[in-house]
Parts: sequence; C-alpha cells; structure tokens
Amino acid sequence: MDECGQGPRDAGTARALPQLRLDELLEGLQQQVAQVRSARDRVHTLLDAVLAIGSDLELEVVLQRIVESAVSLVDAKYGALGVLGEDGTIKQFLTVGIDEETIARIGHYPRGEGILGLLIRHPEPLRLADLAQHPSSSGFPAGHPPMTSFLGAPVRVREQVFGNLYLTDKQGAAEFDADDEAVLRTLAAAAGVAIDNARLYDDARRRQRWLAASNELTRSLLSGTEPATVLESCTATVREMAAADLVTLAVPVGDSGELVVEAASGTRAEDVRGLVLGPAAVATKVFASGETITSDAVSADPRAAGGSAAIVELGPAFFVPLGTRDHVRGVLQVANVPGGSPFPDAVIDMVIGYGNQAALALEVAEHRQDAERMLVLNDRDRIARDLHDLVIQRLFAGALTLQSTLGRLSDRPQLGERVQRVVDDLDDTIKVIRSTIYSLRQQERSRSEGLRARLVTAMERASETLGFAPALRMTGLLDTNVPADHAEHLLAVLGETLSNTARHAQATAVDVSVEATDTALRLKVADNGRGVDPTVSRRSGLANLHKRAEELGGTFILRPNEPSGTVVEWTAPLRVAT
Repeated sequence: MDECGQGPRDAGTARALPQLRLDELLEGLQQQVAQVRSARDRVHTLLDAVLAIGSDLELEVVLQRIVESAVSLVDAKYGALGVLGEDGTIKQFLTVGIDEETIARIGHYPRGEGILGLLIRHPEPLRLADLAQHPSSSGFPAGHPPMTSFLGAPVRVREQVFGNLYLTDKQGAAEFDADDEAVLRTLAAAAGVAIDNARLYDDARRRQRWLAASNELTRSLLSGTEPATVLESCTATVREMAAADLVTLAVPVGDSGELVVEAASGTRAEDVRGLVLGPAAVATKVFASGETITSDAVSADPRAAGGSAAIVELGPAFFVPLGTRDHVRGVLQVANVPGGSPFPDAVIDMVIGYGNQAALALEVAEHRQDAERMLVLNDRDRIARDLHDLVIQRLFAGALTLQSTLGRLSDRPQLGERVQRVVDDLDDTIKVIRSTIYSLRQQERSRSEGLRARLVTAMERASETLGFAPALRMTGLLDTNVPADHAEHLLAVLGETLSNTARHAQATAVDVSVEATDTALRLKVADNGRGVDPTVSRRSGLANLHKRAEELGGTFILRPNEPSGTVVEWTAPLRVAT
C-alpha cells in the first residue's frame, strides 16, 4: 500500500475510467457521424427523387415516379397514389409492390373508404403502427395482401388536394418514424409542383391540338369537301381529343324539329348512326334550349328517353350545342361507357369552343354553297329562257313553214309523207324542250321537301296508328342520290308495312332503317309482334310490295324476327349519276 492508502488494484481502476469515458465519447461521435451520413444520404436520395419526378412532363409518367420515389425514400414494401375526382372519390389508383395477378384477384381499386377515406376527409399526414387497430379501418377485401404499419400524406396542387400518397409495411422496422413522415411531406410538396407543371403542359398541348383540329375543319369545309365527310372527321377528332368512348353529332331534319345522328365515332357507332332522336332525347332538349347538359350516367338519367343512350349503355356524358343559343345547328354528344371517368371542365370548355368553330365553318360553307347554287339557278334560268325564246321559236317557225308546203305536195304523196314525219318530229322535239325547261325550273323547288323530311313525317303519322313512336335510322345521301320514283316507292312500301304492323302484329316496338349507298336503296322494318300467320293465304298488301320492288329491279324479303316478330327488307338498285 502506498502513502495515500491506494493499492495497485485501485490505481489501475483510476487509470481505466478516463479510457472508458473516451471510448464512450468516441462511440457516441461515431453514431452521430453515422446519423449525419444517413441524413446526408437521405437528403441526396430525396433530391434525386425530386429531380426524377420533375424531369418529365407526361402526367402519367410523373405520377408513377412519385409513387416509386416515395416507396424508396421511406423503405416501404407497398405504395400507392390515389388521385381524387371532382366528387371527392378516388378516380385513379397507381400502385407499387403489388403484381398484376394480385390486382386481378382483388377485383377493383379502393373507392375511398376506411383509412383511405379518413385521409381524404382530413388531408393531413397520418402515421399508424397498425392499420387494423384504427377505428376507421374497414379491413381488406378478399385477395388483398396483409398490411400493418401505415404512412399517408396529401399531395396538393395550388392549395387543392390532388390526391394522397399511401405507404405501408416499413421494411427493417416495426413502424414508420417522424423522419419518414418529414421526408414524405417534402416529397409530396415537390410532387405537387411536378404535377402542376405536367398538367399545364398537358393543357397547352391539348389546346394546340384543338387549334390544329379547328383549322383543319375550317380548311376542309371551305375547300369544298362534302359536309358529311367533314362531320365524320369532326366526331373522330372530338373523340380522340376528349379521350371519349363515343361521340355523336345530331343535326335537324327539315323543319320538323327532329334530329338525326348524322355522324358517330367510337363504341357501337354503327348502331346509332342515322338514328332519329325524339323530343324526349337529351340532344333534342339541348337543341331547343341551346344550353350544355352534363350527366354522370346518361343511360340511367331520368331526363333522357330514347336517343343513342337507349341503344348503347353509356355513363358519364355531356351534350354541347353547335352555334349560338339563338341559332343552334346541331348537338355534339361526348360520352364514356359506364364506369368511365367523368369529363373535366377543361375538356368540356374545349369541346364547346370547337363546336362553335365548327358551327361557324358550317355556316360559311353553306353560304358558299348557296352562292354556288344561285349561280346554277341563274344559269338554268338563262338556259330555259334561251331555249324558250330562241330554240323553240325557231323550231316552231320551221315546222309551220314545212307544214305550209304540204299543200303543194298533194301530187307527190311519198314526199309529203316524209315532210309530215319531219313536222311530227319537230313537234315532239318542242315538247321535249318544254319538258326540260319545266324540269330545270322545278328541280330546286322539289328539293325543299327532301326524302329525309318525308320519312320523318311518315313516322309521325305511323306513331298515331301504332300507339308508340317507332325508331328510325337514316344513312346515306337520301336527299340527293335517290331518284323521285324510288322515293315514292320507298314511302309507299314503308306506309304499307307500318299499316300492316299496326293492324295485325300487336307489336310494342318497331325499328325502321333506310340506307342509300352508291348502288342500292334499302329499307328494313323489324317489329317484335306475333309474326305473320301462316294460315292466311290472301296477302294483297305483300303482293304490292313485291311488285314495287320488281318494277325497280329490286327485291322484297319477308322473314321472322328473333325472338319474335317480323322483318321486312325491301331493296332497289340505284344508278347514281357521276
């Protein structure tokens, strides 16, 4: 023992204590350095993620990168971004960590219930150790993978909630911590800026396409392209730009106030093209009011009855008048199938602008056609006047001169007979020229009541005897390519067929379709009645229909309809002048 009373063991312990404190300080310093390095690495990763999501302007690509970056930053096993619709429900759901097979097994993406709905109603960051223990939890659907820890944060674009980020199952830890929440909030803020830029770019690009489409529409109409062709192109353009499933364009028929679907593009377009819309159809109401109408499910909308929504099952849709409220030239219907996304206001506004441009171009083109028609009419009047004042007078004078010489040829009967034949030929020629003059002056007048308008009138008369309004489809150039005699036969066949249906068929629905192609005129009438009684042998009405077809070199077919009723098909060949 030394003078201070310390033994060798105590002296060694005293020297070891400073060494232990130094080791503890060094270990703490190393932990702090490791934390600083980890924070630095996480900041670098966050910066890389911000650069990644901001390096592209395609909205879909940006959204997917946001989810992938969020999963990577907080070491989550699963991640998702739920994009909210205007009604506050999830309209788009992008996932990371779940394969396609699992998605198919789940059946559908969440609509915004349970914890996801809580974050929608209260858009603030939410961190949970166990999803199932929260009072708002509604469980998982069958086939959904099990999930425990949860971290969610809203994504705002210009103070408006665009959607929510959802992360589950922290890897390497029991739950997400405060640092994970801070990183996710930072990423969500950067994501809002990237989404805003992508949406602005998308809007600018869409506007550019709309402008190019409007210019092309105007150029086509003013260059003399057939309006029917231009209208088909118009509906196809609107469908592509609006990302719609079906677009139709209905125009008025004559002065009846009825509309007919002149052009259609998209799902089952052939089924609705040429369909005549009754007064209860939404498009007819838009045509009368000049106001845009929107619907979340047009086929189930109580405001709609008949129209294309009765033929094709449709979901979200809107109807836009072409032209001003005082002068509507037609109605555009833009629709998606049931379950499809509703159309944002930006798309509706652009379609309205495009419709106004189309109406203006149609009006200019019609004024041009009217001017050309006036030139033709003036030429016809001049030709008719010249024929009457010059040709007929000269032929008449020549015939009188020849006739006066017949008395001097009494002794030469053969020569007199030849002169008489010439006089008769001149008389026939005068009659032909007069008939031509009459037809020149009457041709345009006869077009004022076209075949389409006469068909609509015939259907209105038939609805009184049938007790319901039959469906009518009209396709092709019925007013211009169908000769007058064909039109008369067609109307007579239609009237006889509908009359027979009203008297004998006891039908509750009748579909009438009239089509004019380059080579044939076709009429098809199908009902759901009791069919033709095979015991009835006297069918004079059917014989008349056969005879009318044979007179024009056509065919007449009567066959059963499935599952009940009768189908009448009447066809006549057309020889359209080129």
